[in-house]
Amino acid sequence: MTDTIDFAGDPHIGVFSRVFEDIAVIPPSAPETFTAAVRGELDVEIVSTTLQGSSIVGSLLAGNSHGLVVSGLITPEERAVLEEYRDVMLLERSMNAAGNVILVNDMFAVVHPGMPESLAEEIGSFCKVPVLMGTLGGLPTVGMAAVSTNRGVLVHARATAQEIAHLEAMSDLPIGTGSVNMGSGLIGTGLVANSRGFLAGQYTSGFELGRIEEVFGFLE
Repeated sequence: MTDTIDFAGDPHIGVFSRVFEDIAVIPPSAPETFTAAVRGELDVEIVSTTLQGSSIVGSLLAGNSHGLVVSGLITPEERAVLEEYRDVMLLERSMNAAGNVILVNDMFAVVHPGMPESLAEEIGSFCKVPVLMGTLGGLPTVGMAAVSTNRGVLVHARATAQEIAHLEAMSDLPIGTGSVNMGSGLIGTGLVANSRGFLAGQYTSGFELGRIEEVFGFLE
């Protein structure tokens, strides 16, 4: 298993890519080594596109097996690419960096606590999951404070017992705290994962990798 990788020298691989069970959305500027590692380690089809003309697709896109939630500022061409794989919901308001403000898998969603309640409910209905408004590690940018798959949830090392209890009430998945890239609690910036595997930023330590494997059930 490759375990760690960079994106053109940048360890924040979760900012530049968004991985699902069957696809990974990656910008056309991605190095071939990165694209090949994602395809091989996570067993996904690569969807190559920018969002808002930008390469930071991980920050602008969230979703699950039911649909994709994305910034309302994407172009019609970018939307058409995504719609080949899922229904697409656009965030038209100011809080539109979907990957930063939404944490979602096929069982639940957590959204930025400052999001309008009606929008949070709309996201939950669209993704067909219950939705919670809250923080993780005290951070409102829940999409970057954790990574959730259908096998487990790795959250910011400073996540409180109450925050974890809220997640536990929404699913029976393993939930654990951890870090990436030598101590960063912003898990979503340095980790991409699905039910078949994961890749972490190049500076993620052996201890951190072991924690990732434990939470997501990849220990042999």
